[in-house]
Amino acid sequence: MITLKGDNVYLRALEPEDLEFIYAIENDESIWEISNTQTPYSKFIIKQYLENAHKDIFEVKQLRLVISSNDNESLGLIDIFDFDFKNKRAGIGILIKSDNRYKGYGFEALKLLVSYSFKTLGLHQLYCNISEGNEASMSLFKKQGFVNVGLKKDWNFNNNEYKDEYLFQLINN
Repeated sequence: MITLKGDNVYLRALEPEDLEFIYAIENDESIWEISNTQTPYSKFIIKQYLENAHKDIFEVKQLRLVISSNDNESLGLIDIFDFDFKNKRAGIGILIKSDNRYKGYGFEALKLLVSYSFKTLGLHQLYCNISEGNEASMSLFKKQGFVNVGLKKDWNFNNNEYKDEYLFQLINN
């Protein structure tokens, strides 16, 4: 698994043992705004999801990986979604648990996934959607070479207010 291994982190497939980890993340209401989640997930639903996580990205159009430290601590999740093989593009999302942020793990994980997406999957472009005010995510993606290419006005409604959302894009030259 050299492709998805960096100096401090590696990206790995989901395992049944990740049930509690994913359950905690998916039900953390403090990040629901970022993930556009509106209802909690049951352990039953997450278990079913894990049982189907082995399906191929070409079939399900998404890939979720666990960001792990070299000592096997689960630090967060990174996703490829809306995988569009015809147009050779996909969206990327990343979440680092709050106690592991600002340590370079997200930067390294994103770098690994970008490389994998371009070299292994043969994608031409990647994009991400970032809500206004999420300066940490904007900084992370800009450091990887993503460019702000658009603004979606009043795109997300949360806590009785609308927020703009920015579209960032990275083209594989």
